[in-house]
Amino acid sequence: MGTLARTLVGEDADELIELLNKALADEWLAYYQYWIGAKVAAGPMRGAVTAELEEHATEELEHALMLVERILQLGGTPLLSPSAWYDMTNCGYETPEDPYVGVLLEQNIEGEQCAIEVYKELMDFTEAIDRVTYEMALTIMTDEIEHEEDLQALQEDMELMKQRQ
Repeated sequence: MGTLARTLVGEDADELIELLNKALADEWLAYYQYWIGAKVAAGPMRGAVTAELEEHATEELEHALMLVERILQLGGTPLLSPSAWYDMTNCGYETPEDPYVGVLLEQNIEGEQCAIEVYKELMDFTEAIDRVTYEMALTIMTDEIEHEEDLQALQEDMELMKQRQ
C-alpha cells in the first residue's frame, strides 16, 4: 500500500479509487468484447478486423494492469470479482450476437468513444490533485483515441469496398 501516495492525493483518495475501479471494470469488459469479437467475426475484411480486435484486446489488458497498479499504490483494493465489472462499468458491454464485422466495428467504436469520455473525466478529476493518475489517464486516453481511429479506418475501408462493387 502506498501510504504517501494516498496522503498526497488527500481527501479525494477514496473517490479516486472508485473511479479507477470503474475504469478497471470497463477495461476488462472491453478486453473480452474485443477478444471474443475477434473469435466470432465474420464477413468482408475479416482478417484485418480480427487482427485489429486482437491487438486492441491486448492493449486493454495493459490498461487494466496500469489501473490495478495505481489502485494498489493508493491503498485501494481492485475489483476482485468479474460480477463486479457489470456493477461498476461506465461503458457497459455489447454482446457480439451479430458477428458481422461491420456490427462489431460499430459496437467497439461506441465503446472507445465512451472510454475516451471516461478518461477525460478522470483527467479532469485528477489534474489538480494527482499528477501520477492524470498522466496515466492521459496515456490510456491516447491509446483509446488511436483505437477509435483504427476502427473507423476499417469501417471506411469497408464502405469503400461496398461502393466499388
